[in-house]
Order: sequence, then structure tokens, then C-alpha cells
Amino acid sequence: MKKIVTISREFGSGGKEVGKRLSDKLKLAYYDEEIITEISKETGLSEEYIKNISEKGIYPTAFNFGRTFASFGKMQSNQTEILVKQQQILKKIAEKGNCIIVGRGANVILKDYNIMNIFVYSDIKSKIKRCKLKAQEGEILSEKELEKKIIQVDRNRKNFYSLISNLEWGDKGNYNLCINTSNLEIKDIINPLAEYIENWFRRKE
Repeated sequence: MKKIVTISREFGSGGKEVGKRLSDKLKLAYYDEEIITEISKETGLSEEYIKNISEKGIYPTAFNFGRTFASFGKMQSNQTEILVKQQQILKKIAEKGNCIIVGRGANVILKDYNIMNIFVYSDIKSKIKRCKLKAQEGEILSEKELEKKIIQVDRNRKNFYSLISNLEWGDKGNYNLCINTSNLEIKDIINPLAEYIENWFRRKE
């Protein structure tokens, strides 16, 4: 039986680190930014543009920035192409075998596969702390600015999720396991989490 784990996560909750450490522990292929790269190769669009479209989506509010109807229509066309390619690539990945996929609405797109869905979340103080620790060189934001960024990114992810599903992003009923990483070191929860995942798939056999 294939072991496919999808990880949805709030920004700053450490979901990406959870995915990477689990892939190392369980010897599963890891997919995150690699999906963006593959979409870029197949569409000719830049990775940064694809990343923005994938997480934010295109909405009528785009007109607030002075875009013409023609340019807005082009953006909608690109969005559709990206969403279609992303679904195709995710299904190809799932067909290959055991893997962990972070984000991209994989838990919805791969719902017909035998997958385990995880949602990682955290309180705002822990998110801000992680964002500070993971900040890129030269990136200096106040706690207030970080909180605003966290709220916006999570709102964007929720909006993107609504594009591909009628389910609610972050609703515990849509996942097999929800993990609160508040005040936790990610590395300290990987062993018990890996054991839980192994047992979950074992029960499905």
C-alpha cells in the first residue's frame, strides 16, 4: 500500500519543517517548492508568479490595483492553467508512490487516493517566534508586521482552498490528524508522529 501524507499548515506553525523531518524519518519522498518548479517548467510562467497565484488566487479586488479587464482576463486564464497543471502534477506524484506533500490543496486534489491528511496550526505568539527564527537575511519585521503578514498569508491560503473545494480550510473534520505546535520544538514530536503515521497506514492494510 502506498503511503501518501499531505500536510496543510498555518503560516509560521512549522508545517514545512514537520513535513521535511517526517520525510527523512519515514524515508518518504518530499514535495513542496518542487511542485512550483515543475509547474513553471510545463507552463513557462515564473516560479514567483505561480507561487503567488497558487496561494492567493485571482479575485475581482484585482481591479483595485488599476488592472484592465483584458489583463484581468489573462490572469484568470493563467490561474486556470496553473490549477489544472498543479492537479495533474500532484496526481503524477501520487502515482509514483510513497511521499509527503506540503500544501497545494493536496488533501482535496488527492481525495480519491489512500492518503493521510494532517493539519498543523499554532498560536500567534509561537508563529511570530518561528517567523523571527526563520527570517531570511535582511528581513526585519516588527511583531505587529509579522502578525499582519501571518494573518494575510493564512487568509490567502483559505481563499485558495475555496477555489478548489467546498470544504473549509483548517476545519478539523477535514483532516485525519491536527497538530498544535504551540510552544513545541518540531524535532521533539517527530518520532511519536512518525509512529502514529505508520500505525495509521498499518490499520488501513
